[in-house]
Formats: sequence, structure tokens, C-alpha cells
Amino acid sequence: MQPFLDKQFRIRSYEVDYRGRVSPVALLNYLQDAAAEHAYQLGVAVTMLQSQGLTWVLSRSHLKLFHSPGVGEVLRVRTWPSRRDLRFTCREFEIYDRKENLVALATSSWAVLDLTTRRPVPLDSSLPIYPLDQRRALDDGFASLTRLEKVDRELSFRVRLMDMDLNRHVNNAVYAAWALEVVPAQVMEEYRLVELEIAFRAEARYGDSIISRCADEGDGMSFLHQIVEKGEGKELTRLRTAWRFL
Repeated sequence: MQPFLDKQFRIRSYEVDYRGRVSPVALLNYLQDAAAEHAYQLGVAVTMLQSQGLTWVLSRSHLKLFHSPGVGEVLRVRTWPSRRDLRFTCREFEIYDRKENLVALATSSWAVLDLTTRRPVPLDSSLPIYPLDQRRALDDGFASLTRLEKVDRELSFRVRLMDMDLNRHVNNAVYAAWALEVVPAQVMEEYRLVELEIAFRAEARYGDSIISRCADEGDGMSFLHQIVEKGEGKELTRLRTAWRFL
């Protein structure tokens, strides 16, 4: 049983933006896929937990991007669990290109949810022991993200069937796509995304109407984001993005 897993991904034509560079959402999906495969090897895959009335839920995610490879490039994702306490476990990621240049680093925090109560359960009573590598890809203590107080831009979306995952709620990468869609067009044209932080607070399900909001933090290069359920105004996700000139 290995404490880490390496998995390769070839960037497909439908995974790049109009510049031909891999999209942040595609990278998040690579991370999710590598994590799922390693979880299976460690005996803690989603399907294994579901048979016990449990499942994984992502609590926090933090991605730093150093460059954006193009279509056809082969990326190597390395992932490993770094720590595990009463209710949360951290999983780390490194992404390299074919020449072993660092493309991105990421860290994430996960909990195990009881499918009946929809509440987190203690990890020691729900998961077997598996090896950890305590090295962090990003040294993030996951302090609370700032709540959005003013709104510069917003867009409405409706949750589609294709947005759903095995837990029958919206896949984590979809929230990032909703958030990025609200960033001003000028920023998307002249800058590149270098950092993405996500704090998941509640679930969205098929048919829900949601609103994606953002506001400039004041420098034109970083934005606070919030995704809410339209009907009751329930906060689903907080995000923060940072950008640099191309």
C-alpha cells in the first residue's frame, strides 16, 4: 500500500480554453480523478464507503498555478494523504509536465459524511488505517475565507444532470466553473489565473437555481466569490481567485 499515487493525463482538445491552454476546471477534474484512484487503492473509495452509508465530501480546496500547458501535453499528477485528525483529512497534489516542470500545487481537506444524517462522522470509526506522508504541497491551515459583502457582478445558473456526481450533488469542479464565469471579460482576456481557493459550505442538487457573485478585492487582480441558492439565499460556497498578467 503506497502513501502516494502518480497518474498521467493527456490534455484533450475539449479541456483547453480559447488560448489552447488547459482550463483550471480540467485540472481540478484531474486532481479528483487521481484522488479517487488512490482512495480505491487505500480501501476508502466512495463506492466502498457508500456500502456503509457513508461518503466523502470535499470541505476545502486550494490550487496554485505556475503555468498552463497546451493541448496534447502529458501531465503527471502526484497525490498523497498528508494528515488525518478527528473529522478531517488532508490530501495533497503536485502536477508536472512532460519535462518535469512544476505546473501546479494543491491541497484539500475532506470529511466523511453520514448519508442519512448528512453530518460528518469521526474518521477513526469509519475509515481503515492507511499510510500518510506528512509533507504538504501547500502549507494552508484553511482559515475561513472572507464572506462577500458587496457584489460587483452576478450570474444565475440552473443545476443540470451533468453537473451531478456519485453523491447526487454538484461536483466540486462545477462550483469553480460557475465562479470563473463571473470574472470580468477584461480580466479573462489580459490575465491568467494563478490561485483558486474554495470553501464548500452546503450542497447544491439537481434543479436548484443558484447565483454566482463576485467582487474585486480592490486591486483588479484578485476577487472574492460567493455562490448561493437562489430561493432561500443559502450560501453554498465561498471562493477567492488571484490573477497575473499574461
